[in-house]
Amino acid sequence: MTTTLPRSSLATDLDHILDHTQGLWEGLRGQAIFITGGTGFFGRWLLESFAEANHRFSLGAQAVVLTRNPEGFRRRADRLAGDEFIQLVKGDVQDLNVDLVSSQLGSSAPEQFSHFIHAASETTESANRHDPTKVLETSLIGTRRALDFAERMGTENFLLTSSGAVYGAQPHDLSHVPETFSGAPDINAPLSAYGEGKRVAELLCNTRSQSGAMNCKIARCFAFVGPHLALDAHYAIGNFIRDALAGKPIQVNGDGTPVRSYLYAADLAIWLWTILLNPAASGTYNVGSDEAHSLREIAKFVSQNNSTQPPVQVTQTPNPNSPATRYVPDTSRARCELGLQSWTPLAAAIRKTLEFHPPPTTSI
Repeated sequence: MTTTLPRSSLATDLDHILDHTQGLWEGLRGQAIFITGGTGFFGRWLLESFAEANHRFSLGAQAVVLTRNPEGFRRRADRLAGDEFIQLVKGDVQDLNVDLVSSQLGSSAPEQFSHFIHAASETTESANRHDPTKVLETSLIGTRRALDFAERMGTENFLLTSSGAVYGAQPHDLSHVPETFSGAPDINAPLSAYGEGKRVAELLCNTRSQSGAMNCKIARCFAFVGPHLALDAHYAIGNFIRDALAGKPIQVNGDGTPVRSYLYAADLAIWLWTILLNPAASGTYNVGSDEAHSLREIAKFVSQNNSTQPPVQVTQTPNPNSPATRYVPDTSRARCELGLQSWTPLAAAIRKTLEFHPPPTTSI
């Protein structure tokens, strides 16, 4: 007998996701999907929405998730880890193969994975700075392993979550970078391993897709905000929210002029599922918001939407002779071809993220 899925704390967001994707889920009915990177920020939202759609629409679909630490995921997300339609496989994407999966799943291992989402990557700034070889190998070897596994398992639709980092530095006079921009990371820059690794991963996917083995789609992801975002990593908006939740002044490292845009995580899930499941989707899409703001403005938005409205402290004075760096996508292709939007205003996205975290405890 099918069990009832307990209601998620993100129920309203999940309703929003399914409202905008409900016509697409039939492609997963009775099918199995394999996901790498399924326990990170992207993965949590993908699994939350998969589980909700699977139960609400009685799809009978199965998700198998590769993770290096299944025990840790079970502690953090017992609701998802306990779902009868979600199975965890312990392993690293660089070691992914059919035997690794079948030995752990046994008789419950699917004979085919109709869909595959490859979202595993080494994203930490420390790894990019101190071990760029590891970052490159994760993209190169991991993507090749994922593609080989998917082809062996009869996968028809493969989605790679890439990054806007593949474009390298966005020109100052280019307000929004399109998919056709031919820039690239500076190979002499110390933090280029991540972007260059994603470029190689995209090349591998495009080569495999052109061979006719499977339909490979690419989501070039920019910046995001929402529940499950790490607040202690190198994401500026996450650090701002961390400071606000701690009751501290919001610290802006630098002069606050870099320009960014942030898509809410529930909207991100809609975009990723649409790119994967919509038969009309093909090739590469920028994924993100095109609403640009400086980091100083972003920090002020966080302050204004937090109950304590902490002050914003910018550590450096802007140089009027130095143009601001930009990291903002042109999303017109996804909007025109797939009808995708940024439905959640930035202020609401920040409030939802702040409200997701419990208030800090105070000792008496």
